[in-house]
Amino acid sequence: MIPRKAAKTQRKLTALSLSARQNATFPPPHLYYTSGMSDSEERELVERAQRGETAAFGELVRMHQASVFNVCLRLMGERAEAEDAAQEAFIRAFGRLSTFQPERPFGPWMRRVAANFCLNRLEARREAVPLDEERDEAAELTPEASRVQTEQSQAVRTALASLPAHYRAVVELRHFQELSYDEIAAELNLPLSDVKSHLFRARKMLAEKLRRET
Repeated sequence: MIPRKAAKTQRKLTALSLSARQNATFPPPHLYYTSGMSDSEERELVERAQRGETAAFGELVRMHQASVFNVCLRLMGERAEAEDAAQEAFIRAFGRLSTFQPERPFGPWMRRVAANFCLNRLEARREAVPLDEERDEAAELTPEASRVQTEQSQAVRTALASLPAHYRAVVELRHFQELSYDEIAAELNLPLSDVKSHLFRARKMLAEKLRRET
């Protein structure tokens, strides 16, 4: 039997999910919503949402949906998939609000939740779908070369999946989406120096993981 508190939380998540899917209106990718809300006002909304007020969280969604959508669009590549990912990311964030510290800015945390969600979805898709595509691309290779290519591809995926989310995000945006450092900084709301250091450390970690596999 589901505990009463857990059931109540699940009902709220279900209601939020339905509301997000029915009412979300994501603006064009180049637009960002600017609320003009002060840090203290936003903190109050977060604290109310943490107490279970879905209306307060709905206001947070309205404030940040454009920037979250842009992160998802950069990672997913298609508008429909980005909208779906953004909605799911907000639902996931609502379920994890108890772990968020209200004195921190909500926007960067929310965008990291969205980026991590997209990266996990892309990773699951790569593991489930592209095997046939890899075989097609390797059709003209010798059996041994094809085997080596497949092993190398899988090793890279495994190594990338094991990185911390903030490192995976910069690698995905830089090497798979081909964003510039400035664009990555804008999407993840990070200083340019952090983007460069994250990418440097991520590459180093990937190299070390791949070296141990060979």
